[in-house]
Amino acid sequence: MKIRNSLRSLKARHRDNRIVRRRGRVYVINKTQRRFKARQG
Repeated sequence: MKIRNSLRSLKARHRDNRIVRRRGRVYVINKTQRRFKARQG
């Protein structure tokens, strides 16, 4: 999982990426290509 300050560029890497808020943190998740996981902060 990558940790970045900004997730906008990571969201554009794959068309299935979704931005999700969980427990006050922002994540990029992808159900089909699971290597595109990222967390903000």
